Amino acid sequence: MMNICVKELKTFFGSATGYVVIALFLLGTALFLWVFPGQYNVLDGGYATLDSLFVLAPWLYLFLCPAISMRLFAEERQSGTLELLLTKPIPKWKIVTGKALAGWLLVIVALLPTLVWYYSVNMLADPAGNVDSGAFWGSFIGLILLAAVYVSIGVFSSGVSANQIVAFILGAVLCFAMFYGFELAGSLLSDGESQYAMRAAGINAHYKSLSRGVIDSRDIVYFVAMSALWLWLSKLTLDRKKI
Repeated sequence: MMNICVKELKTFFGSATGYVVIALFLLGTALFLWVFPGQYNVLDGGYATLDSLFVLAPWLYLFLCPAISMRLFAEERQSGTLELLLTKPIPKWKIVTGKALAGWLLVIVALLPTLVWYYSVNMLADPAGNVDSGAFWGSFIGLILLAAVYVSIGVFSSGVSANQIVAFILGAVLCFAMFYGFELAGSLLSDGESQYAMRAAGINAHYKSLSRGVIDSRDIVYFVAMSALWLWLSKLTLDRKKI
């Protein structure tokens, strides 16, 4: 499993595409937070907080995570190396997990430079250091867990399509549906309990819970379970692949 993970990391950073994808994510986030005027601009807000980052990041993830994971299986299917990989004495769940782990680590690498902005806000506060660190770290952990689910969905999308563009679009649509689709479906219900149950089934409710700075085990279990579900579905697609 680790060999597959390392191989995918080397492949990603062995081409300019990997660096471009990460750079675009960081550039887009930086422009909204520090350059473009508006509700997401930290300086315009007048408060020492990075709440705008954690509002924007799940939506920018809809581009980043599918872009990273779209090639994990689709590229192997196009090049014909997937059949060779499946004939090796490696359990399919290790193949799926190794590729997903590589994609997850790549998203974390893209996220780590944002810690510089946390330091910047810390220094801009009056007095220095007067920021809500609990909310920041809770939201940061939420982004890491959210990346695990998005990448798992991307791995599934890459496994069902040999075309990377199709895998990217399918992954983005599924990620949006899991993140905000349940919120939209809940708003159509009239009963309060049904609305709550519907929204609780989506990612956004659990992400918001972590963003408050309280690490609830129920939220962590949800993210782990959703990641495992999509990886299991990815394994099923490999099981149906005929050698």
